[in-house]
Amino acid sequence: MVVPRLVVAAPASGSGKTTVATGLMAALRSRGLRISPHKVGPDYIDPGYHTLASGRPGRNLDPWLVGEERIAPLFLHGSRGADLAVVEGVMGLFDGRGGTDFASTAHVARLLDAPVVLVVDAARQSRSVAALVHGFTTFDPRVRVGGVILNRVGSDRHEEMCRAALAGVAPVLGALRRDDAVETPSRHLGLVPAAERAAEAASAVARLGGLVAGSCDLDALVRLAATAPPLPGPAWTPPEPAGAPETAGSGTMGSGTAGSGTTGPVAGRAAGSDAGRAPRSRPIVAVAGGAAFTFGYAEHVELLRAAGAEVAVFDPLRDERLPEGTGALVIGGGFPEVHAAGLAANEALRREVAAFGGPIAAECAGLLYLCEELDGRRMCGRIRARARMTPRLTLGYREAVAGPSLLTRPGERYRGHEFHRTAVDPPGEPLFRWEGGAGGYGDALLTASYLHLHWAGVPEAAQRLVSSSRSPSVLR
Repeated sequence: MVVPRLVVAAPASGSGKTTVATGLMAALRSRGLRISPHKVGPDYIDPGYHTLASGRPGRNLDPWLVGEERIAPLFLHGSRGADLAVVEGVMGLFDGRGGTDFASTAHVARLLDAPVVLVVDAARQSRSVAALVHGFTTFDPRVRVGGVILNRVGSDRHEEMCRAALAGVAPVLGALRRDDAVETPSRHLGLVPAAERAAEAASAVARLGGLVAGSCDLDALVRLAATAPPLPGPAWTPPEPAGAPETAGSGTMGSGTAGSGTTGPVAGRAAGSDAGRAPRSRPIVAVAGGAAFTFGYAEHVELLRAAGAEVAVFDPLRDERLPEGTGALVIGGGFPEVHAAGLAANEALRREVAAFGGPIAAECAGLLYLCEELDGRRMCGRIRARARMTPRLTLGYREAVAGPSLLTRPGERYRGHEFHRTAVDPPGEPLFRWEGGAGGYGDALLTASYLHLHWAGVPEAAQRLVSSSRSPSVLR
């Protein structure tokens, strides 16, 4: 498949990748192009802004979480029907897991055979930008840096000096002036999700599109994207269960990989609900959404549907009942600690979740919601533990060995990541164990932990959930 594409990278975090990538998506979309948005790594928040900018679900590309062999197929799946794809990188261009470049932006750029646009923060330097860019363009000859966008340029004179220094080093494809008006608010885990500030986020994305359109050579960027060669192999498709549905407690997961993701599929009821459209013989899987649960990969909903489920989205802040006929629950990541008061106030739904007799898959925020309390406020009580905010950030990839639960079988290995500032007590018998840590809760109807998994790497997770779902008559 031929998909023109660019990878937007930087020498370090904080250089302006998200500003440029999101603005570029919006600017090119304003030109009438169909833009496919992607993000390197497990980040959930940036893809929400990508979705606003492009009008298509933001999707993550993480070799650690899904396996490097799935990166190109997942990219092709997400890029179907697009005129051009923009891939925002993570951290510095060559920063990967454990001091290597595995799962780095450079790694993904190589797997996609895509040209790189390097975003350089030019504040407090001029001629030195040439030395910096020269190092990045020559460090790994397998990575093709096709041009530079200068960020935080102070004046016309500053821009002239930077452009003169870069002559013969790399083409300058744009220069963005310092503009506090395009800053996006952040909190303890990064940017505030777009779904929590819909009107303000849409306005910010529009400003970013105008900034990039007025500061960058869009024609040159489109030409650079068109130099990417065809990608071999088929696009990824959500696998359907082989043969008869697996019964709970049987089968093997193997050594698949796992991760975290985007806001699009669970941002609201209209965005992901199948209920009322598909045949009612299909089990209904209710997926938590709304402002408190904005983290979820687009592929998760696609995998649930491929496994035979209807997907109905509910908002634990607003809805007092689960969707009619719910046979299984998925409660993913987000910021329940920010919305603890609102979640506690919805007593009717908390009681219904606590009494729910079907399978539940929960990650991070979902784990907190299922506890008895969160920062002293009542939650659902499905898990006999209390959760609280802490000053400590827990962050990193994990390779974990699982115990028995709804989605896992003893001894199976999973790749995922943690990203939170909360703790749960007591820890109980940990569901997952990894080097230097352990955590999670599980039984025949529950998988709940801080570990974020990307189900594209372990499609059996969706299949196990759907095959374990209960019919309304059984739940009654």
